[in-house]
Amino acid sequence: MGYLISAAIVVAALVLAVMLLTNFLQQALLYHPDTRRTLPGELGLAGVEERVFAARDGSEILTWAARPAPGRPTILYFHGNGGSFIDRAERIRKYTAKGYGMVMLTWRGFGGRTGRPSERANVSDAEDVYEALVAEGVKPESIVVYGESLGTGVAAQLAAKKPVAALVLDAPYTSIVAMAERYYPYLPARWLMTDRYETMRYLSRITAPALVIHGEADEIIPTGMGREVARGIGDRATFVSIPGAGHTDHYMFGSFEIITAWLDERFPPTAITGRARDQTAAATR
Repeated sequence: MGYLISAAIVVAALVLAVMLLTNFLQQALLYHPDTRRTLPGELGLAGVEERVFAARDGSEILTWAARPAPGRPTILYFHGNGGSFIDRAERIRKYTAKGYGMVMLTWRGFGGRTGRPSERANVSDAEDVYEALVAEGVKPESIVVYGESLGTGVAAQLAAKKPVAALVLDAPYTSIVAMAERYYPYLPARWLMTDRYETMRYLSRITAPALVIHGEADEIIPTGMGREVARGIGDRATFVSIPGAGHTDHYMFGSFEIITAWLDERFPPTAITGRARDQTAAATR
């Protein structure tokens, strides 16, 4: 009996050690933050400011935000697993130059934020910022949710839970578990991972039109995953693969033009200009 108890203790200790090691590896492999806190003005981003939102657990959510031109939508942007705002400054510059509003949040432990990132925390922060924008008067029908790489899992979950105008998924995956199994087949990822980002579970609940883009030369997340995500959304999704593009260089291959053309079909600049002019004229009568 004493032998069995000792053996059980050893097994339990080994299981606990594996779980702790898996959690450590999950953090180390999944999240690669740039921890510097930088202001938009330091990068010459005119009209962009740091805004702090309150998370439901009392922590601060750091965002870079810009107001939209009249009639233009606001892009609620969730970035990937590396870097922070600094690495997306040019994207912010391009979208705001076309009149789109932008609210980009960064994950806990990134960009000067405190705390540790996790799927639960990231999704919760995304929901909190969405609710704060709606409370401020930003209508759901003018919110475009944009997810990049890791952020696509957060974007899909938000769009499945909340009404939004449109969804853009830039290099999405089917699940982080599937990614872990692809790169670390010798680890029991399916049993031990807590940050699972199981995107496919949420797709059937997305009612907004969606654009899924993926580089055909993506060596990080295979293009096939992007196709599978688009199929999961169904006829609400448009899938575009970009020849020659990898995982993070889409904008060198025209993805910005593809995305803005798709958005402009839903938010025509000429119609917006006309509405703004009519509203101004009405206000001066």
